[in-house]
Amino acid sequence: MIASSSPHIRSNETTTSVMLDVIIALVPALIASIYYFGLASAMVVALSVGSAVGTEALIQKITKKRVTISDLSAVVTGLLLAFNLPPEVPWWIPVIGSAIAIALAKQVFGGLGNNFINPALAGRAFLVASWPVQMTFWSAPGAMADTISAATPLALLKSSAEGLPPLSDVILGRVPGSLGETSAILLIIGGIYLVRRKIITCRIPLSYIGTVAIIALITSGFNFSTMAYHVFGGGLILGAIFMATDYASSPVTKKGKIIFGIGAGILTMLIRLYSSSAEGVSYSILFMNVASPLIEKYTAPKVFGKGGAK
Repeated sequence: MIASSSPHIRSNETTTSVMLDVIIALVPALIASIYYFGLASAMVVALSVGSAVGTEALIQKITKKRVTISDLSAVVTGLLLAFNLPPEVPWWIPVIGSAIAIALAKQVFGGLGNNFINPALAGRAFLVASWPVQMTFWSAPGAMADTISAATPLALLKSSAEGLPPLSDVILGRVPGSLGETSAILLIIGGIYLVRRKIITCRIPLSYIGTVAIIALITSGFNFSTMAYHVFGGGLILGAIFMATDYASSPVTKKGKIIFGIGAGILTMLIRLYSSSAEGVSYSILFMNVASPLIEKYTAPKVFGKGGAK
């Protein structure tokens, strides 16, 4: 009889295959962003991904670690950061943002799997704090770079201003916003692909989106139109499916995932309703990332054979 170390159950999945599935799931929304915003969108994505991959390779070379850019995790980080940026940002914004995301939110903690917060969201938070004007310049789809900044649907909703775009445009992505707000329906299709591939589960996305929907419905006096704008507008779909489900920074327990999603949903609506910001997805997920170890502590299943006082 041979005794070997765990794990005893193995699968054919690798980090590269998982990351490749995430990239495939994001491709439809990426194509939509290029369709709506033109080559400016493609340039933002290229600079963000290139900076993420280059930063990871450089740091691993300097620290004399094995270069792991082939696992595609840096590509995913760069792509997700790009999806959180306006289409007309200066070229240095995605470059700096991705470098910060990889260097300070990932590699400084030991690399892939050791980061306690989502690197792409950490990069975005740094950019918003450092260059708020550039990070909140939203151009309408098809507009040129010298156009006046347009208001996003959530900003119009928050200010009770007139001119809300049709809900169909919000769902399809024909509205001002970041690259990742291009098409909620395509992001949902990507999420279904990840669930079918068993890369993620439905627990965090459904509990997160469901919480936002319920709170929006109650606070709006059961106005279903307002609820729909909160769900499909902004970065909720992108955040709930592709960033709140990050393996390293979200709980692994079933109950923990649901608590994580509910907490993120409550925080998102608190920010949207009672702060000066019309959006709250990024900071909500980052806050819940920090709370993940505590959530896991109190939702971890009991060891078999251990019970109460008896």
